[in-house]
Amino acid sequence: MTDPLTTALTTRAPHDAPVCRYGYDLDALREHVAGVVATLPERCRMFYAMKANSAAPILRTLAPLVAGFEVASGGEVAKARATGDDVPILFGGPVKTDSEIADALRAKVTRFHVESLLELHRIDAVAAAHGVTAEVLLRVNLAGPFPAATLAMAGRPTQFGIDESVLADAVATVRSLPYVRLVGFHLHSLSNNLSADAHLELVRLYRDTVTAWENRFDVRCEVLNVGGGIGVDYANLDSRFDWSRFVEGLDKLVTTFPEHWREIDFECGRYLVAACGRYAVEVMDVKRNHGVDYVLVRGGTHHFRLPVSWQHSHPFTVVPVDAWPRGLPRPATDGPITVVGELCTPKDVLARDVPVRARAGDVLVFSHAGAYGWEISHHDFLSHPHPEQVFLGS
Repeated sequence: MTDPLTTALTTRAPHDAPVCRYGYDLDALREHVAGVVATLPERCRMFYAMKANSAAPILRTLAPLVAGFEVASGGEVAKARATGDDVPILFGGPVKTDSEIADALRAKVTRFHVESLLELHRIDAVAAAHGVTAEVLLRVNLAGPFPAATLAMAGRPTQFGIDESVLADAVATVRSLPYVRLVGFHLHSLSNNLSADAHLELVRLYRDTVTAWENRFDVRCEVLNVGGGIGVDYANLDSRFDWSRFVEGLDKLVTTFPEHWREIDFECGRYLVAACGRYAVEVMDVKRNHGVDYVLVRGGTHHFRLPVSWQHSHPFTVVPVDAWPRGLPRPATDGPITVVGELCTPKDVLARDVPVRARAGDVLVFSHAGAYGWEISHHDFLSHPHPEQVFLGS
């Protein structure tokens, strides 16, 4: 027996276009995020990293639950502000134009996460032109080492943050500029960390590092942003990040933070919204090439780029569809199957070597597609129609 979202995703009338839909369970999203936020210790606040999924119904569902939105572009500033005049906004991202900074100041963003010395000067100049003082956190690319995770933003050469070795220059710069005020540090170092204990160790490292900076540079940290990076194990969905264990340890750890650290900010995206979304596609053909059974679907990485971006086989289930046009052959396979899309590239792969039965006309439903699915995909490559977007709940 299928649930309402799967039914909405997989049902089509006989003469409708082949199934190609995203679906989101807003009630499940609300329940999950409310539970996460409710268990955070005092002083800890959860912001939503909008880059994971910025669909308006998702934002409207989350706005009353989270502390605000973390954004990385002027377009995301506008989307966040559209949810309410008073919703707090944190503006990050490695490149911010003068016009984006100006628009953000007019939108009354709460603070900027600054990624370079030049960016400090840019924000100061634009703030001066507007007659305001901008609050900033310095995003620092720490030396590490860090726990293993799918992606590392720090501890190695990346475009993110200010190299820890030149932090003294950044502190001196922010002190010299009259229209920016340093309120703390931003230390987002990892993405898709799956271990609660490792994430606690990471936050502990942040505590020790910033405490040392306060003494070394004679600065006072009011806000510490520890980033997001809490992950989803797409290879084994039963192996979930142990949030209860994490917040139990975090509750004890926060008591060791200096009292003047008034705010500890998290900015999660994937962990909050991944499970609420699914991507459903109809099997258009089944064929065998050089010993491999391929299932070709209406859709692909131009709609759902996450699997090829992260180089994994994304989990899915097969929903059998009995209806089939009379007179047409119906190819099928008992697997293992490799699921590919409709693009003219061999890289258009959603899953490999999955031991399931599938037929032309069946529908594949990919779970945990609520984060970095539609948002990061190259939508108009080959100009195929976009998938439908279905939102259930209120």
